[in-house]
Amino acid sequence: MSLKSIVCELREMMDGMGSMSRRGGERKSWHRKTRSHIAPDQTPLPLLEPIQQGRWSNLPPELLLDIIRRVEESEASWPARKTVVFCASVCRSWRVITKEIVQTPEQCGRLTFPISLKQPGPRESPIQCFIRRDRATSAYFLFYGLVPSEDESDKLLLAAKKIRRATSTDFVISFVGDDFSRASSAYVGKMRSNFLGTKFTIYDSQPPSEATVQLSSRSSRRFHSKQVSPRVPACNYSVGTISYELNVLRTRGPRRMNCAMHSILMSSIEEGGTAPTPTSFPHSFDEQFSSPLPVPKGKDSIIDFSSTSLSEPPVVSVRGSGEPLVLKNKAPRWHEQLQCWCLNFRGRVTVASVKNFQLVAAVGPSHNVSAAEQERVILQFGKIGKDIFTMDYRYPLSAFQAFAICLSSFDTKPACE
Repeated sequence: MSLKSIVCELREMMDGMGSMSRRGGERKSWHRKTRSHIAPDQTPLPLLEPIQQGRWSNLPPELLLDIIRRVEESEASWPARKTVVFCASVCRSWRVITKEIVQTPEQCGRLTFPISLKQPGPRESPIQCFIRRDRATSAYFLFYGLVPSEDESDKLLLAAKKIRRATSTDFVISFVGDDFSRASSAYVGKMRSNFLGTKFTIYDSQPPSEATVQLSSRSSRRFHSKQVSPRVPACNYSVGTISYELNVLRTRGPRRMNCAMHSILMSSIEEGGTAPTPTSFPHSFDEQFSSPLPVPKGKDSIIDFSSTSLSEPPVVSVRGSGEPLVLKNKAPRWHEQLQCWCLNFRGRVTVASVKNFQLVAAVGPSHNVSAAEQERVILQFGKIGKDIFTMDYRYPLSAFQAFAICLSSFDTKPACE
């Protein structure tokens, strides 16, 4: 049987699974345009059981490995890459081999499974995305691709909802565009501003890979697994802060911002350095607390259970040993003829806006970072049309972290510009 016919049978099989789900009333939620096109790491068991008994689960491991490797190599970009996701959805043995073959975005520059959005981007060429803003609903949608397509078949990666409060503004980030509940399994994280909109804190729903989380004396009380739904995230882990410098007197140019990524060390951009790369999502609330992680000498993780309600999970600040990575916006130059501040966005930004920025590493003389790496743009964000913005990110940032930083640019900052 040829590879093409195998892929066709896989697609027919997935279409059949869609027909089964229609009878269960789930078809609408799967194909809604605001749903993510990146499939979950685990296929629901009710869908797996009938397929595991079929002929596909009994293929010899050597043949199965060769089939999935060829499919993975041939389907390089979306929407064709969904065939790789179909392979991981066939049965448990297919999923294990597929996850072994699929590389991280840092290694291959591709996005496949949801965990890819929490992993660092490629080191060389950036992953190019765009953000669509919906003013009516205060929602923001991150899509994979250069520009919006005409047939509206864009690949949704993440979505965010702005929630204004009395003393702050929250951006709740989700895998889907119609469920922003922090009790949902689609919850990814959030970002919260201070009263003036000059400082933002990024919270992740899971700790970074190899991060340390220690419960302090203030948090001696534990939730029992029967008291809280397993779908509720255990904590919000503080992984970064974004600060905008005040400019009340309007004495200087555009906005100035600094991003301190507490979960990424400065050594990650040095020669031979690595950034945290999570490989899976926590399975349940209780699992995160039943398996305590080791604590490095001289550094204790900071935990603050600011609330014990389900609507506001505990907040944990994750700090490891070492200096955190700090990003700063690249200074624009003044163009005499145009009478405005300019940056070279290499054709990715076409509309002048105070929101446009480029971030580079804030490197000191003591760091072992080459001159080329110091000038490398890690995150680029800018406007290309009404409510359409581009976002290009690379290592060591993940799509989630880059999206959160870009969201901070949408909040009102009267004292910064």
